[in-house]
Amino acid sequence: MSDNPFLKYSKLYIWLLYVVGLIYWCIQDSENVGFLLVGILILGAGTAASITCLIYTGDESSRLYALKRLVDVYPSIQKPEGHVRFMSKLWTTTLVLIVYFMMTNVMIFGLAESTLDIFSSFRAIMAGASGSIMHLGIGPIVTASIIMQLFAGAKIINLDLQDSDDKQLYQGIQKLLVLFMIPIESIPQVYGFLDPHPDFIISYGEGWAQALIVLQLFLGSYLVFLLDELVSKWGIGSGISLFIAAGVAQSTFVGTLSPLPTVAEAPISLDNPPSGTLPMIFYTLRTASNLEMTQGGAGGGGMFETMLLNHANPIAALVSSIIVFLVVAYAESSKLELPLTHGKMRGHKGQYPIRLVYASNIPVILMAALLANVNMFTLLFWSHPVLSTVPILGREGAFSIAKYLGAYDAGATTAQDGLAWYISMVNGVQDWLIPLLEQSGDAYGHSLWQIMIHVSAYVIVMTIGSMVFAKFWIETTNMSAKDVAKNIERTGMQIPGFRKNPKVVEQILERYIPPVTLFSGAFVGLLAAGADLLGTVGNATGTGLLLAVGIILRTYEQIQKEQAMEMHPVLREFFGAE
Repeated sequence: MSDNPFLKYSKLYIWLLYVVGLIYWCIQDSENVGFLLVGILILGAGTAASITCLIYTGDESSRLYALKRLVDVYPSIQKPEGHVRFMSKLWTTTLVLIVYFMMTNVMIFGLAESTLDIFSSFRAIMAGASGSIMHLGIGPIVTASIIMQLFAGAKIINLDLQDSDDKQLYQGIQKLLVLFMIPIESIPQVYGFLDPHPDFIISYGEGWAQALIVLQLFLGSYLVFLLDELVSKWGIGSGISLFIAAGVAQSTFVGTLSPLPTVAEAPISLDNPPSGTLPMIFYTLRTASNLEMTQGGAGGGGMFETMLLNHANPIAALVSSIIVFLVVAYAESSKLELPLTHGKMRGHKGQYPIRLVYASNIPVILMAALLANVNMFTLLFWSHPVLSTVPILGREGAFSIAKYLGAYDAGATTAQDGLAWYISMVNGVQDWLIPLLEQSGDAYGHSLWQIMIHVSAYVIVMTIGSMVFAKFWIETTNMSAKDVAKNIERTGMQIPGFRKNPKVVEQILERYIPPVTLFSGAFVGLLAAGADLLGTVGNATGTGLLLAVGIILRTYEQIQKEQAMEMHPVLREFFGAE
């Protein structure tokens, strides 16, 4: 009986029959499609995975091993078996970047023209493009990483990331969580903000029209995930970093050099100059009279004031962008070099660099994504037709605290009050410096002390949050003192004056790496917040520009390292490339 194939896979057949029945039910009544998506895909799959972990009784240290079979069959990009040549990596990275830009121009089929972009204020950081199949950007990937790092750091999941099996499972569970986060982020948006076109609803019914939009978002986000994995294994650097840098570079280029008028529907004039900073400067200086330079302009303070502060891409934003670039370039080049000598080859010396920005810019990416998710969920609980009725969290629910979490104006995607506003991004001097200088409130009517609390809260949250994520990041990416000590020992190098023992090297590295990690997290968080306060051209945000500059510099160094390993194969062992 046990050899009967039907009985062997009876559970699978029952589940398939159940799913087919639900789909048939939804075909008969399209209004039930939402129930299928939310009740089965999210709640059902999540509950099933949780119960599976809870009833697991294996010998492994973590109950997450209950999902190992699912992790093993998860479709993913295979790692190369041998060395991948530099030119092959370069072409792969270039191709992925081209595909990314193509996907940002593939608009969602059947989407209404008037939609809200929840990530509008974080678009430069979240990558992607509003209204396209890349609408979610890197949000699901980064959110899954945040959840796993927080769980690992809080010891909620009992995995030793120094163990290869545990680390492999950790990475596999994170991939599964990405699949789970895509519908979590897409379904509430579609069923509240990304409305189907009326003609699309007439053709397919409202339920299936919304489901098809969710499907397009899912496919786009999953392709982003695969492209990120492809770059990480077959290309240069990280796909997520590449997408962020590409989007910010595009915004900065357009904001600096665009000759198009600020208001597209109106002709170019002194009241509607070119949107790019440099064309605006040249046009204004060539066209405006002396009187207009001192007394004209939209604010009445002269075109000088407009050029400096009030334009869409003012000179102040261009100057702050240059300052951010120089500071990041200096910080990336600052490092502490630990002297090394070879244990068997006399005279062979080297250094192990411990960078000032040791944890890279990843903590800022994670922190910005966390704030974007706070903004998204508070907006959903405030204005979503269903979630706004949830007790306590929803605006119209019983015992509502929604106004303390985040309050929004009708049609707005940026909080105007509550916790979400106080920790939200401060985007340029118009949000804080000009109101303080003019001794007036901002556009939302906040008082001066509220504006100062907003600025202080944002800087503190970004700084402390980046420190926390920096610590979690090095523990999960082979950058801890223990991992570095193993790498040094494997290459035959040692610290002069100390025994050739990984434990000894680890103790020495413990003096440097943990403090530098916390400092680097605080530094990049503070620098990102400061850049946001100053503002940047192209509405790239200070955080976005900080990330882009750091990513470009790191990518350049990665290219140099790849070229060095191409010429000197012995270096591959030290860098862990083979």
